[in-house]
Amino acid sequence: MTSELLMILSLLLVTVVLFAVGRPRMDAVALIMMTLLPFTGVISMNDALAGLSDPNIVLIAALFVVGEGLVRTGVAQRLGDLLVRRAGKSEARLIFFLMVIVAGVGSVMSSTGVVAIFIPAVLRVARNTGIPAGRLMMPLSMAALISGKMTLIATAPNLVVHSQLVRAGHEGFSFFAFTPFGLPILLLASGYMLFARRWLAAAAPESASPSRPSLSGWIERYGLADRELRLRVGADSPWVGQRLEALNLRADCGLHVLAIERQRRFSPELLEPTSHTQLMAGDVLFADRIRMEMPPEVLCEKSQLEILPLTGAYFTDQAQAIGMAELMIPADSGLIGETLIAARFRSRFDLSVIGLRRGTEPLQGDLTDKPLHLGDTLLVAGPWRAIHRLQSEFHDTVLLNVPAEVAEVIALPRKAPFALAAVALMVVLMVSGVVPNVQAAFLACLLLGLFKCVDLTIAYQSIQWKTLILIVGMLPFSTALENTGGVTLAADALLQTLGDAGPTAMLTALFALTAIFGLFVSNTATAVLMAPVALAVAAEMGVSPYPFAMCVALAASAAFMTPVSSPVNALVVGPGNYNFFDFLRIGVPFTVVTGAFCVLAIPLLLPFFP
Repeated sequence: MTSELLMILSLLLVTVVLFAVGRPRMDAVALIMMTLLPFTGVISMNDALAGLSDPNIVLIAALFVVGEGLVRTGVAQRLGDLLVRRAGKSEARLIFFLMVIVAGVGSVMSSTGVVAIFIPAVLRVARNTGIPAGRLMMPLSMAALISGKMTLIATAPNLVVHSQLVRAGHEGFSFFAFTPFGLPILLLASGYMLFARRWLAAAAPESASPSRPSLSGWIERYGLADRELRLRVGADSPWVGQRLEALNLRADCGLHVLAIERQRRFSPELLEPTSHTQLMAGDVLFADRIRMEMPPEVLCEKSQLEILPLTGAYFTDQAQAIGMAELMIPADSGLIGETLIAARFRSRFDLSVIGLRRGTEPLQGDLTDKPLHLGDTLLVAGPWRAIHRLQSEFHDTVLLNVPAEVAEVIALPRKAPFALAAVALMVVLMVSGVVPNVQAAFLACLLLGLFKCVDLTIAYQSIQWKTLILIVGMLPFSTALENTGGVTLAADALLQTLGDAGPTAMLTALFALTAIFGLFVSNTATAVLMAPVALAVAAEMGVSPYPFAMCVALAASAAFMTPVSSPVNALVVGPGNYNFFDFLRIGVPFTVVTGAFCVLAIPLLLPFFP
């Protein structure tokens, strides 16, 4: 072992120890190592900075922007809602469906991009279900890594090994050559995570805004439970074609219509009801029952309406459509002494008063005929855009609170089809290989900007620079280990030690060695270094190169053991609140399981002696 190799290994050991201790934070450690490695003389400063121009790093940055576009247009949220609908409140079903969906999407696009896209959706699911985010982020990263075992283009190590086979004069792998291995590993991972989740953090996820009240708190405080109705107007309903003022729903039916959802070409549109609003067949009414004398079933039978289900109390499952805010009547307000009807509150503010507190007690019944007093607290409901106008445009009320759920409001729901089109084009370009992946991602970003799904300010803010620095700072170790001959030295030792032990033992050793190198360097760099070794070993032993090449590719994607083994792991460290030992605790046992499966399954599908 040379002195240069000894220095590199010493720095690598220090890095791992600092990662394990957690101080300083990991991106700071990466910057320190980028600074120290050139002092060894093994690499230059240009080599240390090469990661900043690495196409994969640029691709990751672009995919953050793509993910932000999907979040702002509501696509990510709808994916999370789909997971909740399929899984309900069952954490086990949620983990299973999450892993299946992520692995499926990741089989045709960058696994790093998939994680960047799914993180906001999973965080929202965690908040809405009360499941700790730490119990979901690890299954997310594991499924994204396993997606690399699904198809040839799913991850860079597969393409690296494929190109090595072709360069050596062999045929190479087909598009679906990895699928027979990836699917069983995904099923194993799903079952494993259902067991191993108990080892992850059980603390409740932090609220996006802990100091703010929640919708559920207001529902209890103002006594709103069981007052809500979602009603779809049937085609034969006598309400079709009628204006709200003619129907007089408040007086005749005890209904206060808060909003109307009307289906448009691409997505539903939320309308602010006025006295002149004309109802159409298929309209969905969000109504507050201010009087309870008429059962909803009787009303629906009489008026040809359909009651739609609600999964949360008082439209909390429709929080994206209907917002709430708490207002106070100040001393100089022109509303003092006025009733809501006399003050034309709804017409003026585009909001409906659904709760009123005088002192500490909420007032019950029809609130429209009650004069307002100094210090009254009003709970209003209506479109979020009307709530946002309160503070800047009106002075007869003081905006006291908006709920924590305001952070989840979709900024541009009507832009979802354009965002999906941009992402679909990116995926098609990546699958077809017409242009490089990073170029396809840039094209998607430009289209998102053209469709006004994101702007430059939001794009820059969406990039997680800490994660990028962490990845960039670890890449120079790969170059340093190659330059010092560390990998070659290990491979020669492998041949001398196990050359006579048979192909199965060598397959086991190759998987273990590749996985161990993956602890410290990127899985792509590991594949670059180990693929030639695998082919050389196969030639030396006189067996087919395909089992050994497949073993290296699968092991390179088994980067479960540390947060720096893959960018996928680095992405979930913050949202999952993980430390270095969390990955060791979960990743090491499953790496052993994956290795055992690969050693048993690879010779069955890719024989040593064809």
